[in-house]
Amino acid sequence: METKRLINNGNLISQDEWDKYINNLKTNKTETNKEKCRELIKDALIKSVKKRTCNLKNFGILFSGGIDSSIIALICKQLNLNLTCYCIGLKNSKDLEWAERTALALNLKLKTLTLELNEAEKVIKKTIKILKQADIVDVGVGSVIYAGINLAKKDSINTLFTGSGSDEMFAGYSRFENIKDVNKECWSSLHNIFKDLKRDFLIAESQKAKLITPFLDDKVIKSAMKVSPTYKINRGIRKYTLREVAVDLGLPKEFAFRKKLAAQYGSGIDKVILKLAKKNGFKYKKDYLK
Repeated sequence: METKRLINNGNLISQDEWDKYINNLKTNKTETNKEKCRELIKDALIKSVKKRTCNLKNFGILFSGGIDSSIIALICKQLNLNLTCYCIGLKNSKDLEWAERTALALNLKLKTLTLELNEAEKVIKKTIKILKQADIVDVGVGSVIYAGINLAKKDSINTLFTGSGSDEMFAGYSRFENIKDVNKECWSSLHNIFKDLKRDFLIAESQKAKLITPFLDDKVIKSAMKVSPTYKINRGIRKYTLREVAVDLGLPKEFAFRKKLAAQYGSGIDKVILKLAKKNGFKYKKDYLK
């Protein structure tokens, strides 16, 4: 699933059409063999990346040093593909720090942009204008995507891979820890991700770019949703099976099992929004964004 699959006759598909796509993939089968789970996911992910890169000469990855973007980059590297990783953040942000450490460990080509306060404000304003709304999370995540796309466009790269869908399938959010039926919540999250995809699509479209989401391939979704919840959250570690797959592929354990902040926090954008709100006389971030 990627940008072109979200379009029907030039328009974004509806939530109902997205729900139909997800419903058609639903399965009640559960794989309880740990090793088989890992092999299913690894095989599906490699095939998904291969399928989406077969006609690409140059492309990029929106890269944070987290497991999702790292595993995509690692597969691309092992397929001897020509890729560049792009990371956006404020000074001393975790994303910039770990993107550089991961890229060095995997010998990846990485380009970064350290945003100053005034630059971040311009990015935030442009993101709000594109989205035509000022939700704190959407603006925070959207600003990272917008800035990442524009950094890539300086290299004439208009196609970028993202890790969208991974948290929804592999129980990556903290809320999963307190839910009895983890896989049921994963299916629900896959339905709800349409709102995020719509946000990302609007930003990419406005910049004449295309986002590729290998985790949302139908075979990857089916494989991930067969995994027993026991392997999705294990000993308090979320996305456990995916982390093991990353290690199997060659990602050092310190990177594969690192806890990562969401994009708006890891990049430092959320803190900047708060700083800008106070600078402009607002008590709350939401009031400043509006």
